[in-house]
Amino acid sequence: MAALAVKWGGRLLRGVRSTACAPVLHEHNGSERCGDRTRVLRGSLNKMNRVIYKVVLTGGPCGGKTTGQARLSTFFENLGWRVYRVPETASILLSGGIKFGDLSSAQALEFQNNLFRTMVSIENTYFELAETVDQNCLIICDRGTMDASAFVPKEQWDEIMKRNGWSSVVEVRDNRYNQIIHMVSAANGAEEFYSLEDHSCRSEDLSLARTLDNKAAEAWVGHPYFDVMDNSCDFDTKIRRTIATVCHRLGIETGDRLATGSKKFKFLIRGPLPDPSAFPRFQDFEVVHHYLNTGSRRMQTRLRKRGQNGTWSYTHTIRKPEKLGQTVEVKTQISHRDYTYLLEGADRRHLPVYKTRRAFLCNDQYFQLDIYREPHHSRCKDLLLLETYSTLPLDELQKRLPPFLSVAGNVTGQAEYSMYNLSLRDDWDKQNFYSGPAADEESEDVTKGVSELTTNGTTDTNGTSAANGTNGSHVPASSLCNGS
Repeated sequence: MAALAVKWGGRLLRGVRSTACAPVLHEHNGSERCGDRTRVLRGSLNKMNRVIYKVVLTGGPCGGKTTGQARLSTFFENLGWRVYRVPETASILLSGGIKFGDLSSAQALEFQNNLFRTMVSIENTYFELAETVDQNCLIICDRGTMDASAFVPKEQWDEIMKRNGWSSVVEVRDNRYNQIIHMVSAANGAEEFYSLEDHSCRSEDLSLARTLDNKAAEAWVGHPYFDVMDNSCDFDTKIRRTIATVCHRLGIETGDRLATGSKKFKFLIRGPLPDPSAFPRFQDFEVVHHYLNTGSRRMQTRLRKRGQNGTWSYTHTIRKPEKLGQTVEVKTQISHRDYTYLLEGADRRHLPVYKTRRAFLCNDQYFQLDIYREPHHSRCKDLLLLETYSTLPLDELQKRLPPFLSVAGNVTGQAEYSMYNLSLRDDWDKQNFYSGPAADEESEDVTKGVSELTTNGTTDTNGTSAANGTNGSHVPASSLCNGS
């Protein structure tokens, strides 16, 4: 069960040749050093002990997916990675003379079903090939499986899932890809640059392009590593931000070349929780955390169970003490069997943490609202915490916060709102309250100085949710929150 890591000096990776410092692949608790940074890459490991990382570029028309794919490819190839580029399945099929608008309802269903099946087959060709490569491998998918759900009614999507043997959206959305990047269409915020040129299959006007862009984003809401590249900057910066966020997720140090200054923010929300109809389209997940015994408060180990509708994924996280100004966190996706075994080592000083995690988009910003559920300590009664990552200054970010939520204050970095301290069984005192560098803990994202390794996705249908609340998605409106 030991996680594996890649060490390098500066920007060196395994597969990159250097006479100065050869990168080393080893178990995470090894003592060797190479240069001044220790990182743990997220992604599965293939048969050759090389990293496989699968990223989807999605978004509406004229968002920069083609350029982003090319620039990502060049960047990672220059690092010594093997890069595979999965073509957009819809473009392949539509370029053969099919006009979607001319299809009947029955024909459209058959077309979407075959498109989905073809997409999975094409992707699997690249995924399986990556298993045999003796290099770290980046797989860039031009759109992914969930994009198909944006263009069909829910009942047709459910039928497509059933026909193709997928029992849960968690499997097809959350566990199939390591990261989703939504590249916002120029029709949303950069209208003067929107163009229909150089794309034989593109015919959307601005209004339709905006609608398609919103639908594509909504389709992926709920993926644990979902990034939005909006048009608040020039196009070149947008592309550099795209590359930077992939590097950030992987833990690759890029120096000043791709600096984005992305920070994690946490806000306390006043109750009561608004009615679901007040939210844009969202996904609810039931999340259960258990802290494990470690023998030291400076090292934190925890288990997370996250799921929807009885389908769960399980994660084991080790957060090590800060060293050389950096906190290293290792995350490993595990099976239900391993989860059950590790749960026997639960730290009895901590209560289990039950919460509903609501993921949604608002003002081109991805938010996660943690709704704490019983049973819990009295300090967690009616607790609502909103998290997001942003490069914006705090005053600018506050203008993008959901207008339907009442923000009580910015609690970023405050130990009183860390899950570690919130979960303590006893009342706080000097002996048990922890305010060290690891206090501002768990999120779905990689925080500054922290990166992770996730093994092949594992889901289980064992057990039922121990948390209260509503699972699944709610679609009260046809568009994303726009702050109005």
